Amino acid sequence: MTPSKPAKKAAAKATKAVKSTIDKAAELLEPVIPGTPGAAPATLEEPTTPVEPLPPKPDQRTPDTRTPTGAKVDALPTDAAQQGAYLTTSQGARLRDSDHSLKAGPRGPTLLQDHHLREKITHFDHERIPERVVHARGAGAHGTFEGYGSAGSVTKAGFLAKGKETAVFVRFSTVLGSRGSADTVRDTRGFATKFYTDEGTFDLVGNNIPVFFIQDGIKFPDVIHAGKPHPDREIPQAQSAHDTFWDFVSLHTEAQNHTMWNMSDRGIPRSYRMMEGFGVHTFRCVNEAGETSLVKFHWKPVLGVHSLTWEEAQMINGIDPDFHRRDLYDAIESGAFPQWELGIQVFEDNEEQMFNGIDLLDPTKIVPEEQAEVQLIGRLTLNANPTNFFAETEQVAFHVGHLPPGIDVTDDPLLQTRLFSYVDTQLTRLGGPNFSQIPINRPHAPVNDMLRDGFHQHAVHGGVAPYKPASLDGGCPFFAGADDNAFEDLPVRVAESTKVRENPASYDDHYSQPRQFWLSMTPVEKEHIIRAYTFELGKCYEQAIKERQLQSLANIDPVLCQEVATGLGLPAPQATIKLEDPDLSPALSQIGGEFPPDGRMVGIVVDPDGDLDGVRALRRTIDAAGMVPLLIAPHGGMVDDMPVQRTFATGRSVEYDVLLVAGAPVPAPDALGARDDKAGTPDQPLVDPRVVLMLQECFRHAKVIGAWGEGAHALTAAGIPAAEPGIVTGEDAATVFTEVQGLMASHRVWERFPASVE
Repeated sequence: MTPSKPAKKAAAKATKAVKSTIDKAAELLEPVIPGTPGAAPATLEEPTTPVEPLPPKPDQRTPDTRTPTGAKVDALPTDAAQQGAYLTTSQGARLRDSDHSLKAGPRGPTLLQDHHLREKITHFDHERIPERVVHARGAGAHGTFEGYGSAGSVTKAGFLAKGKETAVFVRFSTVLGSRGSADTVRDTRGFATKFYTDEGTFDLVGNNIPVFFIQDGIKFPDVIHAGKPHPDREIPQAQSAHDTFWDFVSLHTEAQNHTMWNMSDRGIPRSYRMMEGFGVHTFRCVNEAGETSLVKFHWKPVLGVHSLTWEEAQMINGIDPDFHRRDLYDAIESGAFPQWELGIQVFEDNEEQMFNGIDLLDPTKIVPEEQAEVQLIGRLTLNANPTNFFAETEQVAFHVGHLPPGIDVTDDPLLQTRLFSYVDTQLTRLGGPNFSQIPINRPHAPVNDMLRDGFHQHAVHGGVAPYKPASLDGGCPFFAGADDNAFEDLPVRVAESTKVRENPASYDDHYSQPRQFWLSMTPVEKEHIIRAYTFELGKCYEQAIKERQLQSLANIDPVLCQEVATGLGLPAPQATIKLEDPDLSPALSQIGGEFPPDGRMVGIVVDPDGDLDGVRALRRTIDAAGMVPLLIAPHGGMVDDMPVQRTFATGRSVEYDVLLVAGAPVPAPDALGARDDKAGTPDQPLVDPRVVLMLQECFRHAKVIGAWGEGAHALTAAGIPAAEPGIVTGEDAATVFTEVQGLMASHRVWERFPASVE
């Protein structure tokens, strides 16, 4: 039935009212504070006037509107979303009720003829798909990639041309945990990028660690089974601190390099925005002249490489298990778009496929940046969040074999197995061979693949001759000629050999690179590595496994081995190999350099009776500097005309990169041990004990702290001397923040961390 004119008028009025509410809310929250759950704020009463579906939030984007065969569609992104103001069946019939099943009387049995009930429940029963075996816990975002034009001598891939912009979708993930696990576990992170190039999709499926656990893909099920929860109890979840993992890596010593990286701070990144990405494998590229090179891909974060402390990670897992995905979404929503530069290390494509004695086909080895410079060839910017997590992040399908002209694979035995495994996985997860037609996976290049039918076929193929050769259908499709920029399987010479199940001798060195990594660390980073090994091995039950791993550590470095052995209460074994002194690689360390503060979370402790004018001006200054100000107050709601984002009860130090203290608030009414454990004992301190705890944690985690006016008394209450490095005090907010901002460039105040090793 067509709505009446009064109904249309009422709907238009309601839509206008919603827009007005949105605009008022935006003014109130200026500067933009991330976290709003929807495009419009909720009303106190349930709305009754029909309105059309609201648009996505400003920070959200949907997959490009294309047909299943890659053609651009003249449609709005919202045209693929729900339509109309009324609840309907999946066939579009409007519904009067969805709260009551059809029954034989109010107290009678439910009737089988209730088609709406059956449709609703059936769809619900099937709305989940199998989660990924690995990388199940993920977060994704849309963005663009712009080429610098500096890769032309290496590859003819068109998306790397100067000024060329390409749409991308990036998915970050942890490896071991299930979809419901926590974000800040010690684990490898996936960094998978889908480039929708006009020459075909390119998937760069990498990690935040450049070396892998194993050298041959046939062992991938073994390492994952070892790292996953024990099959009898399904614990521990999303961590490697257990017997089966260390049993495997201590027996398979090729894993020691990856394990060293994982036990370093790289295993617990501060955020996805602040971690490197690596293609892991060596690829073969070809330029327009037909010249080939071997290449390793690197992602360099503009914000620098930063990590959490182990205590911060443990706290966050309880306080906010979604910390990393929330950080990514909030940064994009607040306009602090994450950026990385894509770089390549380029090597001669020689017959040995070696560089300075390093086998380029061994995925457990790196080439230090000091030996082969990382040449920057483009920039990635993530600027929009998904509109629907399942449709985009959960259904995106990556494959290392999705390659554009100009980039090809090598004979790395791990990469070779991945070429099979990824497609095989999608067949099960996404219900059949047509997973490339799901909107998030649709290419942005014309598709004429002659593939037909199968589960979930969305395209409506024409013609009668899906075969070659054919004279029907005008002979279409045709093969691309030499000048048509076809993908080329490069004619690489394969050496004559015998079928064997073995590795080349160059794969036998399992200790020199982890030793180089250890020796390249600063004392603070070495302390963190010792702590990680001690914790992880301390969680193992079997003494033999601990002793076996200590032997591997002895073959890496005697100091590392002795310190971990001391923590385990075991003797330190002697090395069974000769320890060489490698050239150090400063690029492996995360400490050093200065980086922009974009998107950093700045906590501001406010006292309702304190310097509110200074806080008001400070919020604007922080926002203008590309950071996110979060007000922390005794209560929720508003402080004067400013919205409160955290309270002393809901806030915790680990959420903030820096803490500013605008006053010394007295204990709030809810500062009771019975109400909030952080409030501590029933003693009546001068400053709210939650603020004191927050300051002490920030100090212990080497974060910059700034205070002015009465805020200095809060520092005193927390026992923090103003003369300590990274503690800034002053008379006004502007002066303090200027100095704080300069100190933030180093991420932490590293000199506040104690270190007992050199």
